[in-house]
Amino acid sequence: MKKVRFGMVGGGLGSYIGDVHRHGAMMDDLAVLCAGCFSRHREKNMETADAWEIPEDRVYGSYQEMADRESAREDGIDFVSIATPNSSHYEIARYFMEKNIHVVCDKPVTMTVGQAEELKKIAEERNLLFAVPYAYTAYPAVRQARTMIEEGAIGKILYLRAGHPEDWVISSVPEQPSGSLPWRFDPKVAGESLCSADLGTHAEQLIEQFTGLTIRRVLAKFNTYPAYLPLETNVTALLDLGDGITGDLWASQIAIGKECSPYIYVVGTRGALEWNHETPDILKYTELNGPTQLFSAGRDYMGSASNSMVRVSAGHHEGYFEAFGNIYRPFCRNLLALKEGKPYEGLSYPSIEEGLNGMKFVHACVESDRLGNVWVDL
Repeated sequence: MKKVRFGMVGGGLGSYIGDVHRHGAMMDDLAVLCAGCFSRHREKNMETADAWEIPEDRVYGSYQEMADRESAREDGIDFVSIATPNSSHYEIARYFMEKNIHVVCDKPVTMTVGQAEELKKIAEERNLLFAVPYAYTAYPAVRQARTMIEEGAIGKILYLRAGHPEDWVISSVPEQPSGSLPWRFDPKVAGESLCSADLGTHAEQLIEQFTGLTIRRVLAKFNTYPAYLPLETNVTALLDLGDGITGDLWASQIAIGKECSPYIYVVGTRGALEWNHETPDILKYTELNGPTQLFSAGRDYMGSASNSMVRVSAGHHEGYFEAFGNIYRPFCRNLLALKEGKPYEGLSYPSIEEGLNGMKFVHACVESDRLGNVWVDL
């Protein structure tokens, strides 16, 4: 089987998201990890390389060295996975793209809308692939919902509700200042938003991938607890999705009792669809004046697009690693087709376009709250 070669920047031993990227990329035997700059600290960098059997001559002290040397190799990497703090995403992605290396980058892809627009322009000009792993959109049940909406199962969409509540801040950050805080609370590293960027973008993309709609305007209200934190930890937003469709979005890091609970509920003229990450294999469908039906991932009655994402038989739960794999798999297949000069006709995945939409959403929420909770266009 043909494979693509990839490297990683960040994501060394002890990194949760780095481990998820690595497993997701290699899950379907379409990619092999060949190189990396896994840490700024040489000892950890080499320790990671040794654990993952990366040759010493392909372990680099900086991402610049990695891009320069890998782009010059006949067997150099085809793409790079970027698993570093927010403030470094733009510079790293741009440097690799300028060496004609494709990119998979954590969200938020940049610190500003302008930076995201620039990456999108570079990708288009150089015909480079750029994936953004909004993993919660990559469950088979979510893909089934999109198919059913496109086929008219719930009629014209009237209203939707989406969110991503967690409790990690309120459960781990002291009420009063006590020592240093993780980088996510530092505006110089995290950007102009904490909760909107960290969790709100997941809900925003869940809306887009579930329904095919994009948010046109937001009216947002921020809350910050504990109050001494420099960035918000709770976001409530009203949404305008055009064509008379409205909705609301809630993202929170102070939602006691919610460990990781993205959800979406969409109401149409003929029915409704509902999905929750706490039961990710199940899609709830209710036809107008009919009983609620539970659609289970992997069953024969699910659509072909949904079932093409399933790796285990119905009733056996798939999780976050598999969702990441469901983004890397079409990305790698697209890249293989591109290398062979063939058209790609497989499943889609969140790209730099969706990454740019996420940045527009974050900036609009920040501006709406700053201006006193008014409507702001994306």
